[in-house]
Amino acid sequence: MLLVCGVTVAFLAPSTTATADPVKDCTATVGAVVAVDFGPFGGKVERGCDTTPTTGYDLLHEAGFTTTGTVHDGPAFICRIGYGSFNSGTQYPTPDKEPCQLTPQASAYWSYWTASPGQANWTYSPLGAMARTPKPGDVDAWVFGGTDVGGSTGKPTFSPDDVRAGGGASPKPTDTSGPVVPPGAVDLPAATRWLTAQLKDGERVVDEGSETPNYTLTAETALALAAADPKSPAAAKVAAFLARPEHTEAYAYPSGKDRAPEAAAAARLALVAEATGGNPRAVGGHDLLGDLVKDVCTSGSDAPTPVPGCTVRGDFPTTSGQAEGQALAVIALLGGGVRPPADAVARLTDMQCQDGGFTSMLIRRGDGCDSEPGATGLAALALQRAGGHEAEVAKARDFLKKAQLADGGLPAAAYGTVGSAYATGFAAQALRHLGETDRADAAVSWLSKQQLPSGAFAFEAGGTDPLLFATVPAVIAGAKSDLVTLTTKKPEPSPSPTGPTTGPTPRPEGGPDLKKGSAYLTDPTRLIQGHYYESTAGTGFADYGLTIDGAYALAATGADNAALRGIVDFLDHGGKDGTGRTLASWTNIGTKYAGGGSLGKAALLAEAVGRDPRHFGGQDLITALAKAVCPAKTPAPDRSCADKGAYTNATSVFSQSLGVIAQVRAGESTAAAEPIAYLKTLQKPSGAWVSLIGEPSGEEVDSTAIAAMALDLLPDQQSQAAVDKALAWLAAQQKPDGGFPGASGNSVNSAALAVQALSLDGTTYKTQITKALAFLTSQQNGDGGFNIAKDAQPGSDLRASTQAVGGATGISFGTLTRSLAGTTPQPTPTGSAQPSGTPTTPKIVTPGENGGGSGGSGGGGGGLAHTGTQVIGIGAAAALLTLLGYGFVRAARTRRTAKGAHQ
Repeated sequence: MLLVCGVTVAFLAPSTTATADPVKDCTATVGAVVAVDFGPFGGKVERGCDTTPTTGYDLLHEAGFTTTGTVHDGPAFICRIGYGSFNSGTQYPTPDKEPCQLTPQASAYWSYWTASPGQANWTYSPLGAMARTPKPGDVDAWVFGGTDVGGSTGKPTFSPDDVRAGGGASPKPTDTSGPVVPPGAVDLPAATRWLTAQLKDGERVVDEGSETPNYTLTAETALALAAADPKSPAAAKVAAFLARPEHTEAYAYPSGKDRAPEAAAAARLALVAEATGGNPRAVGGHDLLGDLVKDVCTSGSDAPTPVPGCTVRGDFPTTSGQAEGQALAVIALLGGGVRPPADAVARLTDMQCQDGGFTSMLIRRGDGCDSEPGATGLAALALQRAGGHEAEVAKARDFLKKAQLADGGLPAAAYGTVGSAYATGFAAQALRHLGETDRADAAVSWLSKQQLPSGAFAFEAGGTDPLLFATVPAVIAGAKSDLVTLTTKKPEPSPSPTGPTTGPTPRPEGGPDLKKGSAYLTDPTRLIQGHYYESTAGTGFADYGLTIDGAYALAATGADNAALRGIVDFLDHGGKDGTGRTLASWTNIGTKYAGGGSLGKAALLAEAVGRDPRHFGGQDLITALAKAVCPAKTPAPDRSCADKGAYTNATSVFSQSLGVIAQVRAGESTAAAEPIAYLKTLQKPSGAWVSLIGEPSGEEVDSTAIAAMALDLLPDQQSQAAVDKALAWLAAQQKPDGGFPGASGNSVNSAALAVQALSLDGTTYKTQITKALAFLTSQQNGDGGFNIAKDAQPGSDLRASTQAVGGATGISFGTLTRSLAGTTPQPTPTGSAQPSGTPTTPKIVTPGENGGGSGGSGGGGGGLAHTGTQVIGIGAAAALLTLLGYGFVRAARTRRTAKGAHQ
């Protein structure tokens, strides 16, 4: 108790107030402004300026605000904020409202929002304040309350322009005739040679380590080849391959040849047929256009009897929540001479943001919306071809013109400053189709400078990794064509060749370089005497959740058992961090703040490496878990027990699942009966789990993956059926590039967890696993670490790397095992060692849980926007796994080995 009290004093102490720069010193090109809304506490919006901000955290303090962290998470998680001129600097919420012992509840915390120069709307930050580097002219905002990962609730009530430097609107780019750049042309012969070289047997793209085709990339390759040469024999051969019934059905009709097609897949096949002179009404024995029209949603999710997949009237029900599928289907129908239902075309306009751009997500009208030039180009093509939406197309044109950079390229996101070949390719197509020839030529000039010696393109400027999905739109634009022009041809019937089917194969090999990834995790600048520290240099506050995540990853790979032994010994032998905290301090074992997720996470590590969880770190974690099972829901305002069978202080599905796995692995299935039953009740009809327990949140990938791994340990038919349903839902969330949606965007964390869950049935989901591994490979950096997300701030992130390294093995957390035999005992740190200098670990934390996991929304549903520190699992949303960390590993279950799963 004395230790706990000591830590409380240390970490609930408020930060000191800095001398702020005058707000007038921050301009559109110098410094950044931060605004904090004290309205919920009787105050007003207060602004501050820092002319030389290094991080969002520093901006907040240098602008004159003070903050307090939590005992559990440290100063990086911003629990309270104060300002000198408001109530004498009192920090809010006050201790009587929020003790700041654990992560605050998801509906009452400080959320973090950002806006770049020229951006009219707020965006929830995919990075924590310590990990984000504000750029000149940026505006940050902190708002108390709650929100979801889509940003549809809880946004600031004031606009970015209301609080910008000078209190007025930021300057907007001048609408000139376009960037002044030298002429340039894409080397189409070189691009064609590279594209053709990607085809196995000249007819299909096959991911490394796989035997089955990547149908999406195969179809897109055909479109690029046809754009470069309208009579391309290579494109015709690919089209013929895709038109074989077994391939058409494997790609576009995964639920059965008599069921509704997957809309984006059917649209791509139709577009390939149209681009190569085929008949989209006779592909593989299917009328693709007829099937697309037939299955357009006639009602939404608010109907008395909702149709699965129909969120809004006009949806194509199987687009996996991506606007791309909607747009491709509209273009394919029009290209084949079929007028799409008006509702399907109008549905595209729901994705238009206030600034005229379009988001890539199939959102509802009025939802949080962040514009993307690539998505805008594709939507503009579809709406222009459909007609009747002149106002929306005009706004999209203006957005693209404003988003175009001085060098002619366009960024992946509206606020980006680096051109993306993928985005520029689609934007250039739209600009040319809309008559903006000079701007389209400038974009092609930029593309010509980005073309790699091989003829391919990387994702964005400066990249060196050739990517098919980036090369395709760039080549079509380089051919001075566009997806509409390429496919607007009179359909002509063509024979549909047939061929042999491909039998099931074992789970594919390949994926990230795990040896390099493990070396990144064990680098002595990161792993210090058996543990990781939080990103604030010099605090001495170890991140126990992240440390255990690193141990999971090393246990999964077996690449450095000595380093793994160092972590385990530190935790097991009472090692102390720079503040004197131990593992017991982090789990809060023996106190009313004990968290089922934290206890379960620690117990699972002990089980994985052969230590006794009943005597680990000087504590009986299994008995503590049994005591943490709630007998009933606690009445408000006590939120320690969400319901009967929940674990105490475990407000996320992720934490509930961790506790279940730990108890079952310890042979305590009977003691875990109520937690298991409660976990099952949280599964949605779709097969997914939401992120939070006891608070509104959306279905998401991370929670569904970990819950599936927990229930897969149970042999009963009901549990196995629940797992099968969960895996089917997970597979449907995969993005075209192999990634999965999470709180940070196209999330590395969520993709890794999906690999681990889908590997429970590796034969059925071999294709999805292969694509996800390729996605993870694309996000690995030269130092061995991984980005947080494809569309987030680039650079290796320690927390994301722990999940990616362990997740890529496909080993279930339920069966993870690593012997430490032959390793040498490690000395136990006493708390003297701590990091110094620049922190190496960007951190994000989502509110609502005292243990780590993930944030985000698997199917586009809701988690919470991130606040001050790390989101342990960027996919679970809100508080999910706040500091439990989001690294979890999984192994294929025995029952699924019979189906051909990889062990």
